[in-house]
Amino acid sequence: MSSMKKRCVHWTKGADSMDFTEKVFLRDVIGEHMTALGRADERVVMVNADLMGTCRCRGFAEAFPERSFNVGIAEQNMVSFAAGLAHEGFVPYVFSMVPFITMRACEQCRTDVAYAGLPVRFIAPYAGLSGGISGATHWGIEDCAIMGAMPGMTVLEPCDPRQAEQMLDVSRSCEGPVYLRCSVEPVVRVYGEDYQFQTGKADTVREGQDGAFLCAGITVKYALMAAEAVAEQTGKQIRVVDMHTFKPLDREAVLRAAETGHVIAAQDHVRIGGLGYAAAAVLAEAGVQTQFRILGVPDVFETMAHAPYLYHKFGYDDAGLTAAMLELLG
Repeated sequence: MSSMKKRCVHWTKGADSMDFTEKVFLRDVIGEHMTALGRADERVVMVNADLMGTCRCRGFAEAFPERSFNVGIAEQNMVSFAAGLAHEGFVPYVFSMVPFITMRACEQCRTDVAYAGLPVRFIAPYAGLSGGISGATHWGIEDCAIMGAMPGMTVLEPCDPRQAEQMLDVSRSCEGPVYLRCSVEPVVRVYGEDYQFQTGKADTVREGQDGAFLCAGITVKYALMAAEAVAEQTGKQIRVVDMHTFKPLDREAVLRAAETGHVIAAQDHVRIGGLGYAAAAVLAEAGVQTQFRILGVPDVFETMAHAPYLYHKFGYDDAGLTAAMLELLG
């Protein structure tokens, strides 16, 4: 493993001064950047199922009304319609909440889009439990397992506004379909102006040799906070790896993390079929042994509550990640 190339990207501010109280909402960032994307490429069109406000894509519709299509509350038709646009040479960006794209329109995502290898881009806010008091019908806790199982589907999860914008930029030229999930909970600014997103190449946002957090999306913020807490309490340095690409997964980043001897994979997703399962498969196939834990939503349907409360209950907020790593370190 010593020959593996290491990709390390440092955050905007030093770990000791990062403003974890700042509120940045990725769906706002994505919605605003879509207008820039439309200006850059006339092939870009937007399709939504009567959720322009929820998905923050009104700006695109106002700037490019002739390239904006609201199909009403008909998600299956929305995906099939987008597939038709892709067949005609457009690059459709399909906006709806995670469960409505990945379950209500699952067959259309698979058969109309993935089977044909079409360049449809699914943009899905309300990832994980971030829908909070909207309840289980509006939570997106199974989507990586569903979409990741579709051949040819790229699955992304940004943690930072600059990263989200670059994911959109890169998605214009991606082969085949792309699924991008994002939390509606606030995130922090992790990356500086020199950041360059690469599909399938994880980013190390904090160095450490005593343990590692493998995380994505909202859990990157919590992992950074937890790594600081562990350092303050024990002096141990914990690596934080942003696994922003669920598929194709950066196998080398997982194996390098295992060299620390203590690995926790955390994602706002059910544990079964999520980031932890994908990382565990990499370790098992490579025959690598390490102390390993998977954190996420357990195998239950939980009563509706605000997202931060649920993250804490299930142990993958900063307090939960801190406690889990301290336990793993012994």
